[in-house]
Amino acid sequence: MVKATALYGHPEDPDAFDEHYGKTHVPLVEKMPNLQRFEAAKVVATPDGSELPYYLIAELYFEDLEQLQDGFASDEGQAVAADFQNFVTGGVTLFFSEIGA
Repeated sequence: MVKATALYGHPEDPDAFDEHYGKTHVPLVEKMPNLQRFEAAKVVATPDGSELPYYLIAELYFEDLEQLQDGFASDEGQAVAADFQNFVTGGVTLFFSEIGA
């Protein structure tokens, strides 16, 4: 199993980010082919109480790298990527990883 992880930086307007993310972006993500599981979580604390490095973390799970790549290459996956420009003002880091490696 593999996952795509998106680390969202702190948005300029958190309320606008939350509104768009929940009502527009998540429904786009959920339409991606081959997606097995999706989780999103707001970052609330660090172990040492330091400044939070990210605002939100999203994880998209797929059976294997080929299915992940096919999902992102699909029209639905391209719509997800294109939507970033509509709400991401704090930057986003996206990477793929293998679970249990």
